[in-house]
Amino acid sequence: MDESSFILLYKSMVRPHLEYANSVWCPHKLRDIKEIEKVQKRTTKFVINLKKISYTKRLQRLKLPTLKYRRLHGDMIEVFKMTHNIYDPDVSLKLEYNSGCSIRGNKYKLLNCTFYHDL
Repeated sequence: MDESSFILLYKSMVRPHLEYANSVWCPHKLRDIKEIEKVQKRTTKFVINLKKISYTKRLQRLKLPTLKYRRLHGDMIEVFKMTHNIYDPDVSLKLEYNSGCSIRGNKYKLLNCTFYHDL
């Protein structure tokens, strides 16, 4: 399989399954992260001329980011949407800004809150 065919098939058939509900379910255990990344690692070996090189070099050559990076990028997009009221404010998570922060920066510094869920 050549690189362009692989990219087209991978982005349309494999990656959506790996990233399904990414903003809701994000693996936190290292074991789960490695298992999901292993799928991408194994799949990139389908490109015949890249089979023998390392995983990071395969990703660079195919211009693919790691799945961990894609999860972080997706999380940042979701926070941006929440802070700029793109979602309905009645149903989205309420994020509080840290107004007492005297450190230089931007006005969008958030309070570090811990959320608990009672079962």
